[in-house]
Amino acid sequence: MAEVARRTATRRHYLMCRPTHFEVTYTINPWMDPRKPMDAGLALAQWERVRDLYLGFGHQVSFIDPVPGLPDMVFSANGATVVDGKVLIAKFRHQERAAEADAYRAWFEEHGHCGLRVPEYVNEGEGDFAPAGRRILAGAGFRSDPGAVAELRAFFGLPVTGLTLTDPRFYHLDTALFVLDDDLVAYYPAAFSEESQEELRRLYPDAVIATREDADAFGLNAVSDGLNVVVTETATHLIGELRERGFEVHGVDMSELLKAGGAVKCITQEIRRP
Repeated sequence: MAEVARRTATRRHYLMCRPTHFEVTYTINPWMDPRKPMDAGLALAQWERVRDLYLGFGHQVSFIDPVPGLPDMVFSANGATVVDGKVLIAKFRHQERAAEADAYRAWFEEHGHCGLRVPEYVNEGEGDFAPAGRRILAGAGFRSDPGAVAELRAFFGLPVTGLTLTDPRFYHLDTALFVLDDDLVAYYPAAFSEESQEELRRLYPDAVIATREDADAFGLNAVSDGLNVVVTETATHLIGELRERGFEVHGVDMSELLKAGGAVKCITQEIRRP
């Protein structure tokens, strides 16, 4: 039997937004259907469960006030990308979410983040940008503009690998891939172009490969601190693979938030300081 790797958690700082105004009132991705009933109380309980796990792991969690009329603001991962204390604010593709960028910009300014950039190109924050060690993986194809790759590279001064998404069900990078530690990712290959699949195989030959069932369950919309992985509980194959690799997996119910096309990662913005 192969030796299981010893994993180590690193303390993180997360930004979350309480789902006070969360509801599905429009359709901007294949998962959203305003005709489906939604349980606001259950959505809050699911969000609180993730928050409580982070606090239990010893991570710092900050909160941005929800804004009336912005039901998707709960998906704080989309508000910005933060690396080495520098903040690239989002610029949303759909008008329904555009005002969220102003709210997140105000929060970062109020909390003393001076290295802040309002982008030229459309980007949806950590929905499409995944910092992995000293590299950033950048998804495009449905939301973020391919031109954002050069903007990312220039602003953060880090290598950026562009990846092309090809399946509209996996419209953001964080629905098809997540970072487990600086050198390891999990992803669903069929969500990417052939060229991007080749690049991922080159960069991460030992990656955890998810099934279509894992991806459909939003199992790749997960968060790892290097040891603890918070993931949708229905991604059973992926959970088994992660445990075999030595991760401590915490399955959660995300059924209500999934009705808007989001899960664990979508509600989690990471603030990375130097």
